[in-house]
Amino acid sequence: MAIRTTTTRPMATRTALAGTVMAILTVGPTAGVAHARSDLDCADFAYQEDAQAEFDRDTSDPNRLDEDQGPDDGIACEVLPRRSVAAADVPAVSVATPLPTLGVQGGVGGSTGPAGFERAIGVALALGGVGLAGAHVVRRRRARNRSARPLAGRLTDR
Repeated sequence: MAIRTTTTRPMATRTALAGTVMAILTVGPTAGVAHARSDLDCADFAYQEDAQAEFDRDTSDPNRLDEDQGPDDGIACEVLPRRSVAAADVPAVSVATPLPTLGVQGGVGGSTGPAGFERAIGVALALGGVGLAGAHVVRRRRARNRSARPLAGRLTDR
């Protein structure tokens, strides 16, 4: 008499379903980021007036164009050159404008690294993957041990 073990068909279906759900949960939250409007910074503009026009559209400054040393003064990208003006408007002494010191927030490029929530998501996904892999190994070992025990041993365990 042959003892029927669990078939692999339901297991394969559950595995495929779990993989699909994991892929959706992993990619789903980042789908909006792929279609997000790119962040503008001072390097995207040739002249200060162009940056100022963008800043004036939304003075809440989502692009952080007014990030220089000192308090926000409503002047965007002060380090950029201005369009040529009449000679009478040009001061005799040129005043040096300080460079922004806040990296990307200052609009001059650079990298600030991932945000705190991005690290938390990465750690959670890594731990989830390790946990799933461990559970899979434990489950396979238990199934292998059950099928290796003789029939008499299985009947007495109940």
